[in-house]
Amino acid sequence: MDKERLQRRIASARQFDVGLEHDTGELKPAAVLIPLIERRQGFNILLTRRTETLRAHPGQISFPGGRIEPEDASVEAAALRESQEEIGLPPERVDIIGRLGSWRTGTGFIIYPVVGVVEVPVRLRPDPGEVAEIFELPLSFLLDPANHKPHVYERGGRRHELIALPYGNYFIWGATAAMLHGLYHALADETA
Repeated sequence: MDKERLQRRIASARQFDVGLEHDTGELKPAAVLIPLIERRQGFNILLTRRTETLRAHPGQISFPGGRIEPEDASVEAAALRESQEEIGLPPERVDIIGRLGSWRTGTGFIIYPVVGVVEVPVRLRPDPGEVAEIFELPLSFLLDPANHKPHVYERGGRRHELIALPYGNYFIWGATAAMLHGLYHALADETA
């Protein structure tokens, strides 16, 4: 699969608006970048492991991203700004190829995932206050439905069945796994 085919699949994908119900007020807008990087064996997805010292979601797997600030010109600009702050990814090294709808979280956010292809070579620098590690998940792993596992999560006395993606020593779940599952659905037909 090349960049143009990825872009066509993302552009034609159904735009999801999914997630957990949140009933404690207005949702805070946030943007994440789903960075794809081409390697010899195919595309990989850049992910981060959050530091254990963070108040929210310590140690969890995530995409670079965060709140959309008033000075951000667009969702894409916010995703690029946050990626530069968290992993040192220069915005000019990312070719935005589309969005994947939105995801509501039980913690009060509505997240807009932006898909971008990273131009190589690129040198990344994790912000030690936020990011413990940067790693790559092969797109081929994501596109194998056998790797999408059910995961039960309880919050506020309610049981939620989610998707998880166990990969080596990493356990990808929650909003990150949901967005990866959305990317899987956008690209799955392309592998046939």
